[in-house]
Amino acid sequence: MSLNVEHLPESTLSVPQPLRLIDDAGRAVAPDETGGLTLPDPATLLSLYRRMVVARRFDVQVTALTRQGRLATYPSALGQEACEIAAVAALDSGDWLFPTYRDSIALLTRGVKPEQILASFRGDWHSGYDAYEHKIAPQATPLATQALHAVGLATAAKLKRDSTVALTLLGDGATSEGDTHEALNFAAVWQAPVVFLVQNNQFAISVPLDKQMRCRTIADKAIGYGMPGYYVDGNDVAAMYAVTSAAVQNARAGQGPTLIEGLTYRMEAHTNSDDPSRYRDAGDLEIWRRRDPIARLDTFLSESGALSDRERADILLEAEDLAASTRDCMTRTAPVDPLELFDHLYATPRTALREQRDFLATELADYADHAAHAADATQSGATR
Repeated sequence: MSLNVEHLPESTLSVPQPLRLIDDAGRAVAPDETGGLTLPDPATLLSLYRRMVVARRFDVQVTALTRQGRLATYPSALGQEACEIAAVAALDSGDWLFPTYRDSIALLTRGVKPEQILASFRGDWHSGYDAYEHKIAPQATPLATQALHAVGLATAAKLKRDSTVALTLLGDGATSEGDTHEALNFAAVWQAPVVFLVQNNQFAISVPLDKQMRCRTIADKAIGYGMPGYYVDGNDVAAMYAVTSAAVQNARAGQGPTLIEGLTYRMEAHTNSDDPSRYRDAGDLEIWRRRDPIARLDTFLSESGALSDRERADILLEAEDLAASTRDCMTRTAPVDPLELFDHLYATPRTALREQRDFLATELADYADHAAHAADATQSGATR
């Protein structure tokens, strides 16, 4: 039997509207258009607003420092604050976050200090923070590898019968990786307590979404794995928080994983070494500026009376204080200890490495002695 493809019907599946609670203009969406979501209370929204404003000021400051040569590279998350802040706010202190290289503001919001976040971007350490202290895995540069790590931790938590949930942040490009498929499939089969939050900023570096996949939405892929999938306005922090919180609680209750797609936009370049004008339209950038996640929540909170001018000023002052402290820590020269090359390689140091370390330590000590003698000689000559 042959199939006549000329007579196949055209697809009638149109791209759905993403779930939202607050629209682009800062107005509450009509109850019959929310998909059953409930608007978070004013105190929660005000907290989310504060976190986004502080996070953006940090992001802008770090981008400026990178352009000044203080950091080797930095992937900005400007415009994606709603996805990242909602993700962190939905987690309990004992839950684990598995971020990508672009998710520095998520780390900041979860309590990691700026100098620890930026250590890897200035070349000090691969990860400058204690993963166990903050319950945050190292920021993953290889696409999607952290998704598998999240599923592994979540599965272990389930086997141990504890209440830990793992949430992993992904980009749209990462969903084209085999690691993402394996993570989603494994999580669904084992009903692991993990949430996959895809920040669809519509470009995998320079590759637009329509060149990556043919499906309507990334969230649609969830049905193939047998898990819930949600397509959310990624610039509406209220909707992102409502959906992500529900997914985290469902995972904690033993109901398995969830795939969430937050539709957003990357306002800055992929990194400081990228020229986005070569592959995206400036007109699209202006459209997304009008969908700014902070501006829309500011409008909503102001018009509802939940955000006063005094409160806004206090938040801006907090953001400026953070920017100043970030500048201070990035203008200080990082201490360099060559002997760190031998740290954290083996639980029990090998003899050969111990001998190499001792040799280098002797060389460094001799060099320090020589430099000190030379300095003394110079000083003596200057005082004669």
